[in-house]
This record gives sequence, structure tokens and C-alpha cells, in this order.
Amino acid sequence: MPLAIEDYALIGDCHTGALVGTNGSIDWLCLPRFDSASTFAGLLGDDEHGHWTVRPVGAERCAERHYDGDSFTLVTRWVTDDGEIEVIDLMPMGGRRADIIRRVRGVSGTVRVEEVLRIRFDYAAAIPWIRQSRSQRGTGEHEHALIAVAGPDSVVVRGPRRHADGFAHRSAFEISAGETVDLVMTWFAAHEPPPPMPDVARSIDETRAWWTNWAQHLDGEGPYAGAVRRSLLVLRALTHQDTAGIVAAPTTSLPESFGGDRNWDYRYVWLRDASLTLQALMLHGFAVEAEEWRDWLLRAIAGDPADVQIMYGLGGERRLPEWEVDTLPGYLGASPVRVGNGAYTQFQGDVFGEIMLALEQARMIGVGEDRVSWPLQVALLGHIEANLERDDHGIWEIRGVPRRFTQSRAMVWAAFECGIRAVRDHGLPGPVERWEGIRDELRREIDAHGFNEELGCYVQYYGGTEVDASLLTLPQIGFIEPDDPRMLGTVAAIERDLLRDGLLLRYRVESGVDGLEGEEHPFLACSFWLVQQYALSGRISDARVLMERLVGLANDVGLLSEEYDTRNERHVGNTPQAFSHLALVRAADAIDRARKHEDTGPLRLEDPRAT
Repeated sequence: MPLAIEDYALIGDCHTGALVGTNGSIDWLCLPRFDSASTFAGLLGDDEHGHWTVRPVGAERCAERHYDGDSFTLVTRWVTDDGEIEVIDLMPMGGRRADIIRRVRGVSGTVRVEEVLRIRFDYAAAIPWIRQSRSQRGTGEHEHALIAVAGPDSVVVRGPRRHADGFAHRSAFEISAGETVDLVMTWFAAHEPPPPMPDVARSIDETRAWWTNWAQHLDGEGPYAGAVRRSLLVLRALTHQDTAGIVAAPTTSLPESFGGDRNWDYRYVWLRDASLTLQALMLHGFAVEAEEWRDWLLRAIAGDPADVQIMYGLGGERRLPEWEVDTLPGYLGASPVRVGNGAYTQFQGDVFGEIMLALEQARMIGVGEDRVSWPLQVALLGHIEANLERDDHGIWEIRGVPRRFTQSRAMVWAAFECGIRAVRDHGLPGPVERWEGIRDELRREIDAHGFNEELGCYVQYYGGTEVDASLLTLPQIGFIEPDDPRMLGTVAAIERDLLRDGLLLRYRVESGVDGLEGEEHPFLACSFWLVQQYALSGRISDARVLMERLVGLANDVGLLSEEYDTRNERHVGNTPQAFSHLALVRAADAIDRARKHEDTGPLRLEDPRAT
């Protein structure tokens, strides 16, 4: 049975990632990319569906674990009656190989260690042919090799000699203080020869250096500096090193409701999430990432703007058909397990606003427009103009009836506002008078139909009476001042209707707006948005109290999932979730700005302190 979601830590190489449990088991791994089929999928079933466990004999849970500095090298400490060991888990950076290293180091005494390896390719559908390999083994006692092959996939696993136990392979060895035993798995295409054994010590050093170098520009100021630092590192870990595509999470089908069917594949690049991630990185000085992501975007949406999708594959792939995996029962029985995401065909108007805001921010930090990038933005605005009367599925990708979602319409307003500023402030060419007319009409429309005078608040969609946490983004994009009475009324309604045990739901599922059965839990990004709103509107004490609670929900290595079960105090949904971490960064930034100017009242949107 898999562990609680918060009991997993991420290791990764910016190509893919693995989840390592507090019990020493790797229960999720897709090779060689985030969106490849799984090699270990015990997370969505049990041990029979694939795992790789290394721990002291008889132990169930580690004593402590942490990341090595700013890296994603996981150091897990085990204490037994016989002594103490560390297991160092990492996916090496820089070598462009799909390696997993598990170095066992003796700290004190002599500890007997067990290893259980169960490889299941293709979402546990393919049991591989496994053989001992003399040609790949070394000369030492712990330098044996196994090769597993099934279809296009193959791995070579080096380390102690393993013996077959049904469909698993096991080994056991003793390790004393000062000794090390290295276990290494390397993926390779089945038609190729196995890659050579990596230099483990060198890989550990180079991986630490790579992450340290990337993080050297991060500042260490503010009460939430540690959480911000780890969150930015998570965002980088979810960014593909070659393509610059940013996955929403490295997992699929971790449920939004335990035992339910709200289970989705997040191993793709949402333009919205990627744009927001980029904005968070740019605010902390990562201009190179901005340019790389812009280039990814230009490649992904090249062609007719009418064909723009809300999400793509890591390399810009457009077809992401959704299908159900019958070989995996789901996390704690939450089925179905899904691969692909049917929402890629949806129209979501808010995405265009996020793209334009991210590209505007890139322009503001000095990323110059080229002969493709600005014409693309003009074409996107033309596409939006041609679809102004089109209802959409909203930021939450509802699978119910398309509507005029207020937040989506405000994001369309923001898209045209960005285009206007590009012409007026930066001298770029474009039909600015027409854009200004559209922008102004959108504002009149939103105020007339998206604001309910009787309720005194903005509503989820035109003509509705429900609120939605996404309305908290309206001040963030400059549509309304954070302390405007209409916004304060909206915040009051959101607090009244959407707070559950002090954290925010996205919306009330009881309204039926999303067309799905079941319930869900508070969405962490929404609560971080509320922190941001509190800070911008002068409620700094409330912002700090909520922020302290949210930061405290991170697991022992600083990771956040998508949602949080307040009743059972558990992480819920795919993990680690880019949306949660980028929202943490933006909330911390808002508190920091407000704290520095606490005596001057709420920040105004035209004030440079507010951006």
C-alpha cells in the first residue's frame, strides 16, 4: 500500500522525477521523461505495480531526511539497534542520462540492509525479461548487474548481486561505519547497448554544484525565505532542461478526493501554470529561463492562432488524448488512473491573459522582442478579438457547460491591456485604438454582468450568484484596486462561502458548475491568493497568520501538493504541485512588500511597490 502523499520526497534531473517514501521505497518513476510511461507505479496501486526499496532489515520508517543544500539530492537517515546509515538518493544533473543513484553509507555500527526491486514498465502492463549481465558487472563484491527489457524500454541496475523472488529481485548486505555501497539504475532504449556505470562520487558532487550554481542568485531575506527558496527550486525541477516546458506536477491521478474519480494527469505544460511559474521566476531574477520559455511558447503555438491549446506536451506535442489505465487500481483505490488530459481541447479565455502578462514581464526585465515574438502576440490578440463572444470552461477546466466566467473575462481584459502598454510604452506596432476600445468595453461588460449589486460582490460567472476563489486574482492583474469596496465585498463573500477550516475551496462543488460528482478539498493556491489579497489591502496581520499556517503545511522537505484535507491533515492531489509553490512565492513577495511599507496603508496598483 502506498504511503500518505506528504510522506514522499522528489528527486529529479529536470527531465523526469521520482518520488521516494519515508520507508525507503521509490514508488513513482517515469523514464526518461516526466510524461513517459511508468517504471515504478506502486504509488497508484501497491508493491506489485513496481517499486525499489532500500532500507535496514526490519525498519519501516526513517529517522530523518533532508535535501543536500539547494539540491534535490535526498539524504535519508536510518537508526537501528545495530547502528546508523544514510541513504543518498539522486538523479544526477548534467550528464543527460537517465540515472538513479542510491548510495548507502555506514555512519556507525554495522547495519544489515535489504533491497527489493520490482520493475514494471508501461504503467505496470509489461513484466520485463530480466537477466544477470556478466559484461556489465564490475570486479568488486557489490558490482553485479541486472538488465531488464520490455518493448522499447530497458534498464541496467548495478550493485549487490540480486536473486529472483517471484517477479521481484532482492539483495541483502551488511555495511559498517565508513563503508559505502552504490546501487545505480540507468534507463536506455532497448535497441541500444547499456550505458557504462557512472562515477557515483563525481555525480553527487556535480549535482550539488549544478543546483548550488542555479540557486546562487536567490536572496535569503524575509520570514519565508526558506520556503520561497525551496519553492523556486521545485519550479526549476519541474522545468524540462532541454525544451523548457514546465510540467504542472510529475504525477498523474493522485486524487482530489480519496476514493473518488477526480483524478487527472498533470505531467503536461499548461500555458497558464507555466506563465505564472515564469512570472515567479522572473521576479526573482531568472531572465534566462524567461527567454527559454518564450522560445518554447513560440514553438508550441506556431501556426494559426485559432489552433492554440491550453496545454501541450513537454516538447510542444499537441495531441494529449485521455485514456484510462486498467492495469493500475489507483491511489488507495481512487480510480480511474488517467493518462493524457482531455481538457487540452477546451477553450479557456484566461490563458491568453496569463501569456500576455508573462511576455510583458519578460519585456520589462530586458528580454527583447524579436521578429516572431511580438507578431505572435498581435496574432493572439486578433484571435481573442475574433472569439470575444465565445463562452469558455474557465480557469478550473470545468467539464460542465461553458459560461462567461468573470475571471476569464478579466484575463481577456488584461491581455488587451498588455498589448496597449506594449504599443504606448514600448513603441511596438499595433492597432492600439481598436484594442483600447475592446478593453474599455470589456470593463463595462464585467462591471455590468460580473458584479452582483444585491450581493455586493463579483460572481463566478455572468448571471450567477456563486463566488469563486479565482476572483482574488482581479487585483493581481490590475483590474481593480485591492481595497476597492467591490473587491472587499467579494473577499467577504469568498470568506463566508469558501473557507473550510480556515483554508479556501476553489468554488462550491455543490453548485454543479463543474459537471463532476464528488467533493474536493481546499486548494492551496487559492489560500495563497487570499494571503496576497490580505497583504495588498492592508490586512497584513491576517496575511501573516494565514501564511504561517500554509507554509506549515509543507512536508518535511518543503513540498506541497495541490490540495489539503483539513479534517485528516493530509496532502491531497498531484505532488509536488507547481501551482501551489508559485502561489507561495507570490504570497511571500506580497507580504514582504507590504511589510516594508506597513505605515503607508494599502498598496495602490499604480505604485511600483505593488508589482
